[in-house]
Amino acid sequence: MPAVTVDNILALPRIPLPDATAVARPVKTVTTAPTGFEGEGFPVRRAFAGIDLSSLDPFIHMDQMGEVNYAPGEPKGTPWHPHRGFETVTYMIDGIMEHKDSHGGGGTIGGGDTQWMTAGAGILHIEAPPEHLVMSGGLFHGVQLWVNLPRANKLATPRYQDITGNKVALLSSSDGGALVRVIAGEVAGHQGPGSTYTPIALTHITVAPGAALSLPWNPEFNALAYVLAGSGTVGGGGSVGSASIGSASAGRPIRMGQTALFGRGDVIDLAADSRGESMEIFVLGGKPIREPVAMAGPFVMNTKSEVVQAFEDYQAGRLGAPTE
Repeated sequence: MPAVTVDNILALPRIPLPDATAVARPVKTVTTAPTGFEGEGFPVRRAFAGIDLSSLDPFIHMDQMGEVNYAPGEPKGTPWHPHRGFETVTYMIDGIMEHKDSHGGGGTIGGGDTQWMTAGAGILHIEAPPEHLVMSGGLFHGVQLWVNLPRANKLATPRYQDITGNKVALLSSSDGGALVRVIAGEVAGHQGPGSTYTPIALTHITVAPGAALSLPWNPEFNALAYVLAGSGTVGGGGSVGSASIGSASAGRPIRMGQTALFGRGDVIDLAADSRGESMEIFVLGGKPIREPVAMAGPFVMNTKSEVVQAFEDYQAGRLGAPTE
């Protein structure tokens, strides 16, 4: 799972240890993602299945795409399809994906890259592996997240952000046991490259076997953590004194394919099991929008009538047209 790594993690900016008054966020639930298929048939895990939408706010949906090792001729993508009223964030860990949209955006993303598409008023797009990857096969692994847009930005002009892996902010835990990649938002005073309408933070964290991390987190944000690989514990309780940083005994067990929903607090405690592989974990959160959500298929609006209008606009060709 390469994504973005460094030769010397100790040369990176360090995340400071929390002070004695910091409160570790408790774990409210741990859920297991069911498996399914998306697009033309690539396997996914539905990371947010079973979690109430109000607890996810401002997020709507998240899939772990793969991890799958395709044989030649097997790689699959999605056909042209519409979106309105939210943003799609595609983060590639392994493999390559090509994107194209009807507003002129698009590009190719690989390990550690992020494609951030604001559908806004409406857009058509397509996601597919490049032809050479279809011919050769290979490893494919990534995450796609849907971020809701506030009412005032539902009909924003569509835009596309191509965030290459070398733009991501890289941080180290105080002892070098964890690598934190900040894709968007601010973590421990360091800003990720992604530009967002909704205040959020997105991180991909690698915690080495037996290592732990207390991650400072905006107390106004909710917090979720999805395990991409490995296992360990998450969460804590009460004040975080320096002697209890990352205390595994206080955490909830978690493994690949599970999502933790956290309660309120100042820091998120993560610890990897001492045996086996590193724990790869996608930690995200944001400031809730607290607006009504009406969604159907590829549209996320505030009212049912707005969703109906979106379908009518799509059928009438008002969301754009596929391009060559």
